[in-house]
Amino acid sequence: MQDKYTYTEKKDTRSGFGAGLHELGKKNPNVVALCADLTGSLKMDAFLKDFPERFVQVGIAEANMMGIAAGLTIGGKIPFTGTFANFSTGRVYDQIRQSIAYSGKNVKICASHAGLTLGEDGATHQILEDIGLMKMLPGMAVINPCDYNQTKAATLAIADHQGPVYLRFGRPAVPNFTPADQKFEIGKAILLQEGKDVSIFATGHLVWKALEAAIELEAKGIHAEIINIHTIKPLDEKAVLQSLRKTGCAVSAEEHQENGGLGDSIAQILAKHLPAPIEMVAVKDSFGESGTPDELMTKYGLDTSNIVEAALKVISRKG
Repeated sequence: MQDKYTYTEKKDTRSGFGAGLHELGKKNPNVVALCADLTGSLKMDAFLKDFPERFVQVGIAEANMMGIAAGLTIGGKIPFTGTFANFSTGRVYDQIRQSIAYSGKNVKICASHAGLTLGEDGATHQILEDIGLMKMLPGMAVINPCDYNQTKAATLAIADHQGPVYLRFGRPAVPNFTPADQKFEIGKAILLQEGKDVSIFATGHLVWKALEAAIELEAKGIHAEIINIHTIKPLDEKAVLQSLRKTGCAVSAEEHQENGGLGDSIAQILAKHLPAPIEMVAVKDSFGESGTPDELMTKYGLDTSNIVEAALKVISRKG
């Protein structure tokens, strides 16, 4: 595993979105971009520079942005909205539900600065409930890629998906380890490492930490199966069950509240089809606070050591 998954650089996932959006601008004249006064933060500058006629700067008016995006789809456009995750969901949930999800509008809601790793901006900007909010909306796809390359690939892929999408990414530079030429399949989990003792289902920034945890577990004689769940909805139920039939226990890992996140979705599958113990590495019913991303991930239990601890605990619960 150490030979297969290495990285030569760290890059922020929001830049992967910006690169993917710019490439889409060249390929698809129907792709349009809207931003709520955060063009630089969302890395949408290149799209704006080369395709100004297809860019709408709405200012600090996120609800209006969602309404405009919904309207643009009626004329055959594929709008990509861009702002922070908190403002992409919590601030505009009514507009998304009523104007986009209810009628299945082909809007791509692209949300940066998600989770605790927004860092010093603090709890008012660090939304940890967005996956739950968005996955509950009928027909809404929810995607949370793990690195720069996968975020770029996901951005390209959602343009071809018919229907509303929530694409979640972040600000910090993280290991960029997935292939640059990868094919991104919505709803198809990626098996990163086979194992027989425990299944670790990770999403977003926690995927690399799950791979780190696998190394530590291997030193203890435990072979963990690592699965990258980049699409939380539709969830790859087949991949989840296939892995659990082999290992008999699960760990979920996500930069999100425990309630309403990836762990909840996996637990539902287990309860319905294959009862098995599960431990969830996630924020435990708490708001965040100001601090560096690394400090916050450690304080709120989202580190490599927490995944190792959860794996050991869930293995001990197996029958």
